[in-house]
Amino acid sequence: MNKVIVTVAVNGSRPTKAMNPAVPYTPAEIADAAVEAHRAGAAIAHIHVRDPESGTPSSRLELFAEVLDRIRSRCDMLVNLTTSGLHVTGQDTLEQRLAPVQLRPDLCSLDIGSLNFRDRLFANPPEFGEEAARRMQAAGVKPEIEVFDVGHIDQALDLIGRGLIEPPPYFQLCMGVKWGIPATPENLLFMRSKLPADAQWSVLGVGAAQWTMVAMGVLLGGHVRVGFEDNLHLRKGVLARSNAELVEQAVRIAQALQREVATPAEARAMLHLSGSF
Repeated sequence: MNKVIVTVAVNGSRPTKAMNPAVPYTPAEIADAAVEAHRAGAAIAHIHVRDPESGTPSSRLELFAEVLDRIRSRCDMLVNLTTSGLHVTGQDTLEQRLAPVQLRPDLCSLDIGSLNFRDRLFANPPEFGEEAARRMQAAGVKPEIEVFDVGHIDQALDLIGRGLIEPPPYFQLCMGVKWGIPATPENLLFMRSKLPADAQWSVLGVGAAQWTMVAMGVLLGGHVRVGFEDNLHLRKGVLARSNAELVEQAVRIAQALQREVATPAEARAMLHLSGSF
């Protein structure tokens, strides 16, 4: 069985320091959290940026660029910049969302399919998915295809079939977001069964489902994602002290289930990423 790639999603757009004081806001804090998680075993850092003063979600390109530069100057972990539009507003939302692609990170998230996302609409119309895939392909950036329900996989298969996503496709199965597919073992097995035979895939579980999904992902031969974006607790009632602490827990689960954890170089090879940054 191949090694397991651990991704750390260090802050997302919703968690705040009021929820957990360790949630990073500034580019320095975000990069520090990623590098610390890398030392704990994470091969990929999934990055959102925040306004450094208020901590509110931001799409400012200079913040993404600073985080990317800070991480790359200190370690070889792969960097995955978000193109999520959950908090992006204005007339040029597509351009705002896809701006990080021009920085040429190793990966960018590619959200396929719209859904009611907790208390708001997460709008990912077909034209966004197609344009995002085209730009990532042109820039040599690997799409991390985020899917929140089974129909989203079908839309991704259409893009793959049209040659807009290079093999092997890399899926992130997002389980347990309110109004998305629930995080149950049965649902994870179902989602996995719909993936192409050559796909690399990872799973995340939101909140208390994080550790169940990590264990299931490891057992099924997939990869896993942890971090404050998805869950702030090490266990019920106990806040995690850092993203690295969550990564350490994921590594312990993987090792207990007889799977080794991939280095960034090994993750790069598995995802067919060219060269180094």
